[in-house]
Amino acid sequence: MSDVLKVALAQLDLLVGDVQGNLARVLAESRVAGGQGADLVVFPELTLSGYPPEDLLFHRGLRAQVDDAVAALAEAIDSGVETEPALPAVIVGYPEYEGSAQAPLLYNSAILLRRGGARANHRKNCLPNYRVFDEKRYFTAGNAATVFELRGFRVGLLVCEDIWEAEPARAAKAAGAELLIVINASPYEQRKQRERERVLRERVLEVQLPLAYVNLVGGQDELVFDGRSVALDRHGELILRARAFDEVLCHIEFFRTAQGQIDARAPGPSPIAPPLEPEESVYRALVLGVRDYVNKHKFPGVVMGLSGGVDSALTLAIAVDALGADRVQVVMMPSRYTSQMSRDDAQAQARTLGVAYSVISIEDLFAATLAALSEQFAGLKPDTTEENIQARCRGVLLMAISNKTGRMLLTTGNKSEMAVGYATLYGDMNGGFAPIKDCSKLLVYRLCHYRNRLALSRGDYAGAEVIPARVIEREPSAELRPDQKDTDSLPPYEVLDAILEAFIEEDLSVDDIVERGFDRAVVGRVLDMVKRNEYKRRQAPPGIRVSRRAFGRDWRYPITNGYRR
Repeated sequence: MSDVLKVALAQLDLLVGDVQGNLARVLAESRVAGGQGADLVVFPELTLSGYPPEDLLFHRGLRAQVDDAVAALAEAIDSGVETEPALPAVIVGYPEYEGSAQAPLLYNSAILLRRGGARANHRKNCLPNYRVFDEKRYFTAGNAATVFELRGFRVGLLVCEDIWEAEPARAAKAAGAELLIVINASPYEQRKQRERERVLRERVLEVQLPLAYVNLVGGQDELVFDGRSVALDRHGELILRARAFDEVLCHIEFFRTAQGQIDARAPGPSPIAPPLEPEESVYRALVLGVRDYVNKHKFPGVVMGLSGGVDSALTLAIAVDALGADRVQVVMMPSRYTSQMSRDDAQAQARTLGVAYSVISIEDLFAATLAALSEQFAGLKPDTTEENIQARCRGVLLMAISNKTGRMLLTTGNKSEMAVGYATLYGDMNGGFAPIKDCSKLLVYRLCHYRNRLALSRGDYAGAEVIPARVIEREPSAELRPDQKDTDSLPPYEVLDAILEAFIEEDLSVDDIVERGFDRAVVGRVLDMVKRNEYKRRQAPPGIRVSRRAFGRDWRYPITNGYRR
């Protein structure tokens, strides 16, 4: 029996499929936490496999590695290591296999390992199957509460979605829990932290038990996990919020009051990290997503086209913040339609950020392509075909540089363009990763303003703008024909983005959107463009999800369909 249970929350950036590497992280962090006095170290959901492991779960080799890792971790905790202090108890998430290799049952589980071999194991009760989640494809739901005793404290153990429903926490209390620990892999989206903390407060007030919540951090393909692990006392008051987008080992204490109740506190100074402003949170998610995608794939760096426009300017800023200027290469590829303003602004930004910069004109390549097609095009008027040829000339050059240098090509298109097909397949859609794929055009502008304000406040780049003001202020244009403007083909972005958000993120009908004050013909045209260009999006590179619904895991529209609004 003890009056205090010291718990460390290990908010880590892990690699999907790297079971041995993830095990090594668990051991290393456990030793650090034990050295800091922790009785228990808590790791995120599916720590050993990484999250989400997707169809890797079906491979027998993964099962063998996970089983070996659990055994190795248990042995290390039980026996200790002669050259290290004894490890504290550990809660770690892992995929639990049961039954034959031919037809196993698979659970999303959390296991408690401690000295003496005593264990507790919780199988996730509530399996999310919405938005980016498809856990019912892989896992069988558990159906029981899990409560274990550690140093005289009765601990209820939950996994992620279990806390979003009322019953698992109630069942844990009914089984004798005096406090709750929740392990999570909850991906980032705008305003998600506010929703998480609201739900956690509701659960705490319902069961009147203090709670610790550890979350994963890091980028995994299109998902970014933002961390922001939290703890609440038995009154629902926030006592700890870990930093966003960083690895953190933070500590809380559960203690027994004079009245015999269990409560929680966070020792140390400033345990509650301040909330982030909307643009800051999105920008940091994009930076982390790019950094982890490039580094986890072991690319030496990135290359991208820099057009002098706002989208490539923002993408460049993100890339430099993620990787450092020495790992970023940019290429300006002017044509006969490229303005001097675009050339000057691209060069100015590249010089300010200190990246490798080169200029390769596509004029000869464009002219040669037109000449080769002259017989095929005889008697036909110029149209978007010639515009697309320019984009594809640029795509050929960038892919060649990527192949030769090993640098991954970043794609610079935004969500507004991807939605309505205002992008060229095998041209400006070329690339391995699309950082701002889920950022609407208006959000792109807000992020540019944010990054310039941040530079000003920190005194970066000797007062020079990270993104030249003229790039932000000028009317957007693809510069693929004389005097071209985006509004020649699209509604103003203030109108377009609002319609797209209503349709994509809220699933509203034409009538619903028109009721918000939009012209029916404009709404119909926009929605037709979205549906007509699904085939392009299926061939686009992955990009970072920041909204409630992004093109990718949580957008599965049929390419061929006869639905009419």
